[in-house]
Amino acid sequence: MTIPEVAISDGTIRLGQFLKLANLIESGAEAKEVIADGEVSVNGEVDTRRGRQLAVGDVVEIGGVAVRVGAQEQS
Repeated sequence: MTIPEVAISDGTIRLGQFLKLANLIESGAEAKEVIADGEVSVNGEVDTRRGRQLAVGDVVEIGGVAVRVGAQEQS
């Protein structure tokens, strides 16, 4: 199974920001709620830290949907 990637512009991004960027949630308030409720996993482990720093290659999963943090292509 191929996991879709969502590119980030910097080397890292916070978990809550990535959930919004990847369109997995609609708002920061929703991000706070689903993360606190243990509904989000990073690399297969539940993480309840909204400020968790993600790096390229990390896989975030919520509600059975997984997305990989990708690198923005250099031009």
